Amino acid sequence: MGLMDFIKKQFIDILEWTESQDGVIAWRFPMAQNEIQYGASLTVRESQMALFINEGKVADVFGPGMYKLTTQTLPVLTYLKNWDKLFESPFKSDVVFFSTRQQIDQRWGTQQPVTIRDKDFGAVRLRAFGNYAYRVVDPKKFYTEISGTRDTYTVADLDGQLRGMMLQHISDAVAQSGVAFLDLAANQIEFAKQLQAATAPSFEAIGLKLEGVTVQNISLPDELQKILDQKIGMGMVGNDMGKFMQYQTAQAMPELAKGAGDGGGGLAGSAMGLGAGVALGQVMAQNLAAGLQQPAPAAAAAAPAALRPDEVMATLEKLADLKAKGILTEEEFSAKKSELLKKLV
Repeated sequence: MGLMDFIKKQFIDILEWTESQDGVIAWRFPMAQNEIQYGASLTVRESQMALFINEGKVADVFGPGMYKLTTQTLPVLTYLKNWDKLFESPFKSDVVFFSTRQQIDQRWGTQQPVTIRDKDFGAVRLRAFGNYAYRVVDPKKFYTEISGTRDTYTVADLDGQLRGMMLQHISDAVAQSGVAFLDLAANQIEFAKQLQAATAPSFEAIGLKLEGVTVQNISLPDELQKILDQKIGMGMVGNDMGKFMQYQTAQAMPELAKGAGDGGGGLAGSAMGLGAGVALGQVMAQNLAAGLQQPAPAAAAAAPAALRPDEVMATLEKLADLKAKGILTEEEFSAKKSELLKKLV
């Protein structure tokens, strides 16, 4: 190789970045000891921006397009280097390319419950997770605040910082959404919008734009989940307290039966189970009696309500089943049996 070939090799006449892998936000063109040829070609693709750095200072910024590098297309660099109008020599400058396409499916989530303040419940704890997307919109700010002189800067390098920004604004998002805490799980879209609005300024401060936020799940604490379940149960019975007590009794029956089948949990546990069983039996007996003692028409107010034999037998079978499970005592069963037999036609 001749001397002239060696000299030509030291001058860079094409600057471009083809983004050979995903997840790279900033990439410094490898200069080594080479210089940029005056009039060299700079190619910036649609999803990119390029930044010229002179002695640590940000010079010219290029958006998508193809450029011929001259004093006309490099006005800031020309000023910083004090080039005259006739300058046509090779020059040294760092060139950093930035990817401006969206970095999608970035995950955020609460490793530990986050405490927020709710107008109904005071301080409550919340778990949530989802994803978000962002892009570089101000390469100069991102370079000076984040990436600096590194050869590459990746999505993974930013992950922890951006996730922390998302989490620290959860309380603000809940307050701004105006959604009651118990209704958050059913209003995830509104919560996501408020989380994006609360977090976006922090992204802008480092040259990024938060393009979107999704909330995939909101987990309520166990104690509040129980309250929500009770609220749903009340809604199922039309907010009728009597019917709700019947609903609660029916829900508790399998657990009591299971406890009796397992032999109980000691003397104290057996006593508690027996007391709860008697109480439930009384509630059910009262509910059954209330169902049987429907008010008669005014013209026959004094007449006892008559029952068909099949209705009496069905009720007796239910009461016998409760007695067999130990929920009703023999005396309670006998009293109800006598009452029902009197109602036979």
